[in-house]
Amino acid sequence: MSEIGEFIKGLRENARISLRQLAEQANISNPYLSQIERGLRKPSAEVLAQIAAALRVSTPMMYLKAGLLGTDDDQGVLAAIAGDPILTVAQKQSLTQIYQTFVRENTRESQNEPDQDKD
Repeated sequence: MSEIGEFIKGLRENARISLRQLAEQANISNPYLSQIERGLRKPSAEVLAQIAAALRVSTPMMYLKAGLLGTDDDQGVLAAIAGDPILTVAQKQSLTQIYQTFVRENTRESQNEPDQDKD
């Protein structure tokens, strides 16, 4: 079982709510949540934020357990987004997805370009 799946299951059991209840509160399907808990599916940042909100835990903690946040400096952006008290959950999800898309695109571009100085 994945670490994030075990973590979510533990939080759910400690909160004494059923899998079905958590799925409903997080607005995801019951089978999908079951697969996440068993380590068969890797949830997106958006789904993790929804689960965190439903379990009333911090989104950054959920991201950290899922490996989306690390101790590297480049992860500071995601931590800043997740920890911003002014943004709504939906805004945090949107910004996180946009940032991750830009990082993926830039990584692909840098891998396809020959070594040269970049401004």
